[in-house]
Amino acid sequence: MASQTGDIVQQSLDTLMEEPSFLPQVQEEQRKQVFQSLAAILSTPNKINKAFLRVALCDGKVLRIPAFRVQHNDTLGPYKGGIRFHESVNEDEVINLAALMTLKNALHDVPFGGGKGGVVLNPRSYPEKDLYQICKKYVQYFTDVLGPDKDIPAPDVGTSEREMDWMMAEYKSIHPGKPYLGSFTGKSVVSGGSLGRREATGKGVYFTFRYLLHDFIKDNQSWLSSGDNVFAHTALDHMDKHLTIAVQGFGNVGSVAALEAYKCSFLHNKVVAVSDRNVTLYSEEGLDIPSLIDYISSHRGDLPTTDEQLQALGISAVIKSREEVLTMDVDVLILAALEDQLHKDNADQVKARIIVEGANAPITGEADQLLSKKGVVIIPDILANAGGVIVSYFEWLQDRETIFYMEDEVYKQLFAKMQKTMVSILPAYFADPLPLRQNCYVHAVRKLSASLYRQGKLY
Repeated sequence: MASQTGDIVQQSLDTLMEEPSFLPQVQEEQRKQVFQSLAAILSTPNKINKAFLRVALCDGKVLRIPAFRVQHNDTLGPYKGGIRFHESVNEDEVINLAALMTLKNALHDVPFGGGKGGVVLNPRSYPEKDLYQICKKYVQYFTDVLGPDKDIPAPDVGTSEREMDWMMAEYKSIHPGKPYLGSFTGKSVVSGGSLGRREATGKGVYFTFRYLLHDFIKDNQSWLSSGDNVFAHTALDHMDKHLTIAVQGFGNVGSVAALEAYKCSFLHNKVVAVSDRNVTLYSEEGLDIPSLIDYISSHRGDLPTTDEQLQALGISAVIKSREEVLTMDVDVLILAALEDQLHKDNADQVKARIIVEGANAPITGEADQLLSKKGVVIIPDILANAGGVIVSYFEWLQDRETIFYMEDEVYKQLFAKMQKTMVSILPAYFADPLPLRQNCYVHAVRKLSASLYRQGKLY
């Protein structure tokens, strides 16, 4: 497990070790042994499945492409996690993301374990037919470890419902007569996908932020203002402000979160900056998010990069470098790109007082500590971006029952589940000097540890 996740899990175990009400029946030397066992189990994956996919390309070349499927922990249910297509994919990254999925599912009471997949390639460099062959090969090579009751992949960076449809079809052809609809989630609706799945992560990211600053803070203003929690006072200071928001990443997560902010009637906020792999667009008056979403839908997901393109859209914005979005003078920064975007070399330049992690692990451990010391409220990935896996769970259920929900019902259930998690987490967070990330990890590790103990896996 990468050091940041591993360190926080160990800190969580240390906290629980000193908590008399947790596993009170386990005392003294036996307690030490149990917690040593927990550290060993939670810090390592159950299985690392690795292959070099042999793919014959349309141009006649044959490639061997590194691919992974890491299965971290299945204590709470089948492994669950996305498949990432990106040139930076590596074994350590996939292990870390699988561990994060284990904790995320535990935090939100989703009955899945944690898994993650990755293929080392840049999908933009391949025509559609080659990507189709790569997807088929991925299922062929890992078919023994995948399945509706074993390990259920979903889209991640570089993949979408298209790739999930292809993979499910290949799984079906390899396993004739076996249940197949629930073998992959994040599929298109016509292939058994759930309405609302594509938007689920972005909607959940903004809902988490909105719930914290509007619903929870307003309902608990009196006791929050009387305490000395630095994070509570940061949140209170921003409760009734006209908030400016910058969004790093304008894909499925960032664009949906930006649109939710643009339409929100609960908070006074405006999105003044968005970025992608090429550019940052900035407007002090707020950007026309719907028009930008329309633009990327017909331009391979890329934002406008020239004044001429912006003029044609009727959008007034200043073009800046893609990195500038991270250090803009805004109230809120939503990180919806890749991991390790804020690190020790740029964290001190961040001006936002509230950061929402739409991506997985976008802040390094060192940056996390620096920002927390400055009183920055960080809504962590494990809490904020779980909308995708929650609606994937709903999709998995719908596929098993072949009864499908309306989109409004999907969002209603999604927000109810995320709200339930926050109701259980936020009071402890605001009564505690620990950052929100640590409180979430303690909650998740507590559930996993109790289940591991009761299942007899610690001795």
